Amino acid sequence: MTAVAVLTGVLMVASGSVPILPATLNRVTTIAHAIAAGQYQAGWRGGGIPYSWGGGHDDDPGPSYGTCEGYSGAILPCPATRTRGLDCSGLARWVYRLAYGRDVLGPGNTDEHIRRLTQVPAAKAQPGDLVFYGRVDESKVKTHHVGVYIGQGKMINALRTGTDVRIDPLTAVKGFAGYFRYL
Repeated sequence: MTAVAVLTGVLMVASGSVPILPATLNRVTTIAHAIAAGQYQAGWRGGGIPYSWGGGHDDDPGPSYGTCEGYSGAILPCPATRTRGLDCSGLARWVYRLAYGRDVLGPGNTDEHIRRLTQVPAAKAQPGDLVFYGRVDESKVKTHHVGVYIGQGKMINALRTGTDVRIDPLTAVKGFAGYFRYL
């Protein structure tokens, strides 16, 4: 490439006449976006992935039938035992399993998963971090939701019974507790 072509490209970007593309997505967010879009993944044939209370918690992370134990959702009777899908922590566990090549979050719920992560300040949050909801401080960890942060105030989310995995604003769930990263 000639120096003139390089200089022209720099000037076009600096002048704002060339659209600036979003930052390259890391592996976690690339996988999370593909799941939200219903693309084929190991363990899923493709298509929207429904929320299923307790789904995603088999020995091998990924969509599975859920459980009605502890279910308090609005759709009755509980559809989890006949719905192959993911709950919020099952989604986080599967995304991280696909991204890291092993089950780094392990079995359990959001309380167990958060203990395997490091909290990062909001100013240092990056796409691919997990966002937790509930109470997290030195004396107590009691969380009730997790999503995969994708930047710009949004997350890939398994929200509740009756929805598919999708993109939501961080404000879709109450009780934001912070950003957490696997190191």
